[in-house]
Amino acid sequence: MGCAACVARVEGALKAAKGVSGVSVSLATNTAQVDFDPGLCSPADLKKAVQDAGYDIDIDGNDDSVEDDADRRREDEFKSLRQDTLLACVTALTVMIVSMAFNPFPGRGLILAVLSAASIIWCGRRFFSRGFTALIHGAATMDTLIALSVSISWLFSLFNLCFPGVWTSRGMQAHLYFESSTMIIAFILLGRLLEEKAKRSTASAIRGLMGLQPRTVTVQKVEVNCGAPQIREEIIPIDEVRAGDIVIVKPGERISVDGVVATGVSYVDESMLTGESVPAPKAAGDKVYTGTVNQKGYLTVRCKSSGKDTLLSSIIRMVRDAQGSKAPIQNTVDKIAAVFVPAIIGISLLTLLCWIIFDPADGVTHGLVSMVSVLVIACPCSLGLATPTAIIAGIGRGAREGILIKDAASLQLARKITTVVLDKTGTLTEGHPSVVESVWDPDDMQDEDTRLRDILYSLELKSEHPLADAVIRSLRGCELVVVNDFKMEPGMGISGIVEGRRYYIGHREMVPEKVLENSSALLVGSLSEWSGNGSTISVMFDDEKMHAVFAIDDALKDSSLSAVRELQEKGTEVHLLTGDNPGAAARVAAIAGIDNVHSGVRPDGKAAIVKSLRGEGKVVAMAGDGINDCAALAVADIGIAMGGGSDIAIDTAMATIVSSDLSKIASLMKLSRRTSAIIRGNLFWAFFYNILAVPVAAGVLYPAFGFTLSPMIAAACMAASSLCVVTNSLRLKRVRL
Repeated sequence: MGCAACVARVEGALKAAKGVSGVSVSLATNTAQVDFDPGLCSPADLKKAVQDAGYDIDIDGNDDSVEDDADRRREDEFKSLRQDTLLACVTALTVMIVSMAFNPFPGRGLILAVLSAASIIWCGRRFFSRGFTALIHGAATMDTLIALSVSISWLFSLFNLCFPGVWTSRGMQAHLYFESSTMIIAFILLGRLLEEKAKRSTASAIRGLMGLQPRTVTVQKVEVNCGAPQIREEIIPIDEVRAGDIVIVKPGERISVDGVVATGVSYVDESMLTGESVPAPKAAGDKVYTGTVNQKGYLTVRCKSSGKDTLLSSIIRMVRDAQGSKAPIQNTVDKIAAVFVPAIIGISLLTLLCWIIFDPADGVTHGLVSMVSVLVIACPCSLGLATPTAIIAGIGRGAREGILIKDAASLQLARKITTVVLDKTGTLTEGHPSVVESVWDPDDMQDEDTRLRDILYSLELKSEHPLADAVIRSLRGCELVVVNDFKMEPGMGISGIVEGRRYYIGHREMVPEKVLENSSALLVGSLSEWSGNGSTISVMFDDEKMHAVFAIDDALKDSSLSAVRELQEKGTEVHLLTGDNPGAAARVAAIAGIDNVHSGVRPDGKAAIVKSLRGEGKVVAMAGDGINDCAALAVADIGIAMGGGSDIAIDTAMATIVSSDLSKIASLMKLSRRTSAIIRGNLFWAFFYNILAVPVAAGVLYPAFGFTLSPMIAAACMAASSLCVVTNSLRLKRVRL
């Protein structure tokens, strides 16, 4: 598919098939989602319907084989397009130099004809194949307009080159317009190259998610040898895993199935699901999910579901569905292409007829010249440049500010954002835990305090809990001491004996009431206050009293407060969306000044909330950095990924903020407003030019002023209109964000 008109034609063909109840065709991913009654039609019937419309579709094989084949062909097409664009630009520049920079010399016209023909036939072959295929099937697209314009311009030039006497015998010059056809091909290919780059990025998001699931898995097999059962390990393809199988997950491996821990103790990084930086403790009976990463422990997992039935697979389907269900924003030029093409052809034919009727003597000559002038002057060069040049300038300006924008639709839509939804961890906050406050028992002597720090340091070094790293980083200059009988209780804490006394480090719930009663009022008060604020608490105590209390939090980024305030001052509604607990979410929201808070939300819940906001008529931008945000990023009007986050989130989102500075969201909105204004201006002048120029080219001024527009002047006018469009677009480089 080449443009939005192609999307409409494919959708129309599929909707017309018997038994089809719903169709959504995506230009971004070149995919079609079809709801149909298998009793009334088959996939083969759907394929035939698409082929009858002049296109083709892949439905054969399993999902992986179709995706792999499509990826290979997308890559081949992109490489071909890139090579053709480069060749077309070089050829167009050469033709312009030979045509305008050199005095006429023998054979110049033939050289121009050959060079331009090579560019048209090879570099522009896709426009001709798609454009004339559409005509054959009774439709007109932007490719049709390009193919007709280029063909007429080149054929008329070839006629003038071969038969100049037709014009010179009548006192007219036989002008050549080969440079016009080559420039059209070069400019349009450049715009198509930008579109294809956006499509490749969109497709890689799905492939990246699918890559999180390992292709092979290690399972336990029980064999009876000499009457005694023996357990052995066997590596099998993931497709062969069945519910009830025991899967082995070694330290550092990615879990390949959804299931329940059978044996073992460990911590599992579930950030792809929850977005939280702290791995979750896992022991026998706890649930684990595909794509999450086992940390240091050795686990065996009883499989509950695998393959297409896992939570990860459901997220993949959600992202794909969200991308496919977005209505493609139709380019203004594509919308009017079906009307513009026959209208211009009709006007040109009418021009020839009028000249023949009202000027019997020279009507054929003047009519033919005017007819060609109409076709040349109405060439879609300025229309084709109106959007791409502004988009190129706007995207380049954004890149200089650290805002990477994936496609034109996102850049145009960002100006309409009314609601910004922010993920917490890694978006509003730094994304990693650290000790923000600590209190030690004032009754401990200074030397005792130092000794306790050494004990704390030595115990935490033995811990596998991620929060231990935050405490270790806060301790400077501590020395190791001997720790005996070290114990770990997953989800609660650790303990060990130092110099005959057992010390504990862990969660608030680990502290006995007797110890709380014997502890300093300062420690007890800090423990109560920080717990109420939603902070994660770590306590060091022995069998008698508490020695220290630590508040561990994910601190807000320096730019978050000002960024939220700037958005709110501009009338933008801000929401906080997180998988974290209500206390932590409320604390961060209070500091940031956000009133709308959604906590404890899983990936499907995030997508549902964003979809609900869109259902209220709001234009929603979702900002996040994790795999767990992918579905919400995809279903939002505009997904914004934070740089340094998950590659999958970046691929899924339509814009990326490299610096993770939330203030860039407001800059994106401003850039969108300016770019859209430039595009509207470009299109206005391009259409105004055509409305004014086409009648003049047809000869409406001849009866009153004796003035006709030659094809050469028409081509010059066309070039001038293009120059105006490009110059106007370049103003975006000076926009202050």
